[in-house]
Amino acid sequence: MSQPFHAPAPSHAAAPTAPPVVVLAGLSFEHPDGTVVLDGLTGTFTEGRTGLVGRNGSGKTTLLRLVAGQLRPTGGAVSATGQVSLLPQRLTLGTDVRVAALLGVSAALDALRELERGDATPERAASLLDAIGEEWDVETRATAVLDALGLPAGALDRRVGQLSGGEAVLVALAGLRLRADADPRSVTLLDEPTNSLDREARERLGAVVDGWRGALVVVSHDVALLERMQVTAELHDSRLRSVAGPYSAYRELLDAEQTAALRAEAAAEQVLRRERRQRAEAEVKLARRERYAASMKEKNRYPPIVANALKGKAEASAGRLRQELDDDVAAARDALAEASDRVRDDDAVRIDLPDPGLPSGRRLAVLRSAQELSEDDDEGPGLHSVVLAGPERVALTGPNGAGKTTLLESLVRGGGTTAELLTDRVGYLPQRRDGLDEDASALEQVRAAAPSRQEQEVRHALARFLLRGDAVHRRVGDLSGGERFRVALARLLLAEPAHQLLVLDEPTNDLDLATVDQLVGALRSYRGALLVVSHDDAVLDRLDLTRRLRLDRAGRLRDDTAPP
Repeated sequence: MSQPFHAPAPSHAAAPTAPPVVVLAGLSFEHPDGTVVLDGLTGTFTEGRTGLVGRNGSGKTTLLRLVAGQLRPTGGAVSATGQVSLLPQRLTLGTDVRVAALLGVSAALDALRELERGDATPERAASLLDAIGEEWDVETRATAVLDALGLPAGALDRRVGQLSGGEAVLVALAGLRLRADADPRSVTLLDEPTNSLDREARERLGAVVDGWRGALVVVSHDVALLERMQVTAELHDSRLRSVAGPYSAYRELLDAEQTAALRAEAAAEQVLRRERRQRAEAEVKLARRERYAASMKEKNRYPPIVANALKGKAEASAGRLRQELDDDVAAARDALAEASDRVRDDDAVRIDLPDPGLPSGRRLAVLRSAQELSEDDDEGPGLHSVVLAGPERVALTGPNGAGKTTLLESLVRGGGTTAELLTDRVGYLPQRRDGLDEDASALEQVRAAAPSRQEQEVRHALARFLLRGDAVHRRVGDLSGGERFRVALARLLLAEPAHQLLVLDEPTNDLDLATVDQLVGALRSYRGALLVVSHDDAVLDRLDLTRRLRLDRAGRLRDDTAPP
């Protein structure tokens, strides 16, 4: 059931009277294997910008797909006031598709260009005019949106395969922005839009989001993006709760609520202990009375008729006292249960990476610049090559499109000249999580990496990653982004033998903040070598890095390691 509550609204908070644009009425969804994702969810999304947060597995992606009509609910209903568009968490695009087609403007754009050439017959011209409709400024508007996102005007005629993963996300977002501008009643859903974006691209995306027309619902674990929201909604245990204001307002309210709940729980526990103690003390007193009455009867102090009357009264009085005390204990127990229900006890992923027994200084990999470096380069000569040795922790950063993922693929897959792997004990977590078999189950995926382990041992490991019961038999293709990550990480964890080098491409994509903390803690204590690509500076700062490398757009390696 929807539980609206409001923190003191900052000046940019959405008005609580904003009309609903999406209505959820008793919405339920379960997978064919019976796994329940949402159960009787009721609530609304309003006009303006809403950040949707929640733990991995809470059903955020499923909810967006239900609103977009990609999934059918197993119960209840969902309705929207206007056209709904969704930017999915895993963007799968045909590499031969033109950027203009991805933006949804290719038909009008091509017709306009052909008409401007002036060689169309009258019949053809009439057809072109129909294709253009009211979109005479289509190229100007599309170019302006691309420019706002840092993409060149010429990108309209490029192929998606020529874009980096981050650029493809920005282009898809630009297409949604054009649709929202054309229809203010539209509803746009973004699922983890900042995944794979560099710092500059995230800032540009944020600026575009600030000026969004229509309703916008954003699922994200990017705190900076969530701070741009006007309303924050939390999906927890099939309940939707809304706070007027950005993520910080939600966190402040939730923290205050949990502090009060913990105090109430502690007070209720104290009351229950007191009531139980009083019940026990009363039982001792009643036992003494009964022994005293029995001794009086044995001594024939009272006539039998009087003794029996006294005994009946005593038993009735003791019964009433016991009942009153039992009621007090039961009431205290119920109060404790009610207080405990308000205390969050969310499951957390538990990650422990094995010790690979890596000797210090053991050479594991070589990275090389893609072109010759000049001594008079503005940033200096750069690096011809870099050797990774155990147990180093190396970060590889750089702008979108610089080739960071390509360099990692060259290292792990082989066949390139810019990277060389010197160990066969390497674990790779790709950015797109595409190393998983979509049709296989989570259990099958992990057992393939650890064939000698018993099924029960693997199931126990998956339970530590919050994949329990029948959930381990679900298709990987049906899992959320966070669940897919946990399957991929479990494969790394249980691999035989343990990996000496972990190569991680944007490892915190799709993860809630609590799971990010668990992952960072595990990587900090990992005794192997680490090569990580990430745009999340806060995470990199916590990894105790031994070296920071940067790949520029020309494919040159730079050393950004801070001096000691």
